[in-house]
Amino acid sequence: MDVAPLDGGPARVDTMPVGHTVGFDEFFEEHYRPAVRLATLLVGNSDRAEDVVCDAFARVYPQWRKGRVEDVGAYVRRTVVNLVRGGWRRRAVQRRHQHEFTTPAAAPSRFEADADQRDAMWAVLAQLPEGQRNVVVLRYYEDLSEADTAALLGVSVGTVKTQASRGLARLRELLGSEDHG
Repeated sequence: MDVAPLDGGPARVDTMPVGHTVGFDEFFEEHYRPAVRLATLLVGNSDRAEDVVCDAFARVYPQWRKGRVEDVGAYVRRTVVNLVRGGWRRRAVQRRHQHEFTTPAAAPSRFEADADQRDAMWAVLAQLPEGQRNVVVLRYYEDLSEADTAALLGVSVGTVKTQASRGLARLRELLGSEDHG
């Protein structure tokens, strides 16, 4: 079913630039949920994550429509990370006083099968310093290489290695203390 978009532009692939094989609606369906999961892990709040992802898709669409996006998954991921990082800068004072992240109300069921384990992991992950949390999420949840993580965060590979090592050590420490406390 073809529905014309509100801006009067093309709705389907037959009017898109050469190389597009799917319409934006299919692209959105494929990449929305993974983008929300990533944003939720980075910001710790599912409502804010959805806002970030909507902003990301709004920024990606014009570039996609002009045929400037080769790897849409990577492009959306980079846009989400950049938007989250920009938001962190604007809310630096708020973050200093925020002691806990809320557990996402609509956390993805594939993230953790057991709700108790998922909630515990969210609480522990939220205790990591921002840099360590960013690296741990991108390296181990998103399964990005050290180089890709460094590029997304705008830091060196050495910084990624250090933050990953410290973040994992802190996670082990926090998870170990829960077993004994």
